[in-house]
Amino acid sequence: MSATLVIGAGIAGMQAALDIADAGFTVYLVEKEPSIGGRMAQLDETFPTLDCSSCILTPKMVSVGGHANIELLTYSEVIEVSGEAGRFQVKVRKNPRYIDIDKCTGCGLCAENCRLKGRIDSEFNVGMGKRGAAYLPFPQAVPLKYTIDGEHCLMVQRGKCGKSPPCRDACPSGAIDFDQQAEILELEVASIVVATGFDPFDPLLKPEYGYGVYDNVITGLQFERLSSASGPTYGEIKLDGRQINDVVFIQCVGSRDRNLGNAYCSRVCCMYTAKQAHLVREKLPDAQVSVFYMDIRAFGKGFEEFYDRVRAERVRYRRGNPSEIVKRGERLVVRAEDTLLGQPVEVEADLVVLAVGLVPRADTEAVTQLLSLSRCEDGFLKEAHPKLRPTDTEIEGIFLAGCCQGPKDIPDAVAQAKAAAASAIVVMSQSDSKAISDQE
Repeated sequence: MSATLVIGAGIAGMQAALDIADAGFTVYLVEKEPSIGGRMAQLDETFPTLDCSSCILTPKMVSVGGHANIELLTYSEVIEVSGEAGRFQVKVRKNPRYIDIDKCTGCGLCAENCRLKGRIDSEFNVGMGKRGAAYLPFPQAVPLKYTIDGEHCLMVQRGKCGKSPPCRDACPSGAIDFDQQAEILELEVASIVVATGFDPFDPLLKPEYGYGVYDNVITGLQFERLSSASGPTYGEIKLDGRQINDVVFIQCVGSRDRNLGNAYCSRVCCMYTAKQAHLVREKLPDAQVSVFYMDIRAFGKGFEEFYDRVRAERVRYRRGNPSEIVKRGERLVVRAEDTLLGQPVEVEADLVVLAVGLVPRADTEAVTQLLSLSRCEDGFLKEAHPKLRPTDTEIEGIFLAGCCQGPKDIPDAVAQAKAAAASAIVVMSQSDSKAISDQE
């Protein structure tokens, strides 16, 4: 029986893996992070229905983790691919967790006894919270196993940490193994689905907005963690305990910006800003909420209606591209030109949220080299034909799913993942038929 390799276990990778596995084929699902879930796991609610993101995603994650036809390889990377459709040879490096996942019970005592507990920026909380060197990315992680960050762990780096008792002695199941080494797995698959996702735009490239200078200028993804009940503030929109009264959102940060080389629209920013403005109104009913925008692109099913709903909730939309953010006392001042009024404006705020766009992952070039793929002018992976073969690549047997091919929202990512899975199943079926024919 043929198998498929799925690279990336966000919503697109998981959907593709489940569809292929449900069809009776083997799937090797490779994810670089310690847990599956991707960016969607970081979200609070989803637009335009305001469904709880975790409520949608967690059952799917559990299904992936428990599926008999899916071999889940987390904290792992594809390092070599050769061969052709029907017979790809793949090498995967399983990075050392320094924890035996077969012994780990998820009790959390290693994290409680880590000397660096609460000292390392949490990637999952986008720097809004802290973790230790021994950590679980988030409470709903799959697999629900702890990981020791070898780059920060003093035992890994120096052979001692000075903590008494050390995490190894605190673990009741003896799961911690500092002698663990990387492991190389060799696989043979008939097809490959690439679902490596995206990175948020780095707002440090727009210094006029003061990101990294003012702690109350944050990104949209950081706001998601602030408003989430599983986030560092347990859903309260606060920074260092300070009360938030006025909030300003700035759209198109890193999108439609030819000076940065990002001429494309990121497609989701208008709507996730509308959703976040709604969340502010819901949690801070007396707050003044303003949104600076260039154009509103509410093109999806139910999007225009949701945008109208948010405007009716006393969210003030102002057409204009802010020029700078400065501090006045304890408050921020957003300076812009209101292009509808034709005059400069200043809006004071306690919190500014930058609606950063979607950009290709930092490792996209490495993926193109690994799989001999091509990239579009915008830097995302290139499909064989945008209309006739939107999930295919120029390499037979390799397919694209989700935001690695270009910015898209969750429904579009899922739809493309299902299409990529169907294409992968065709390749595997043909490979199996040829194998049977050769035997006869």
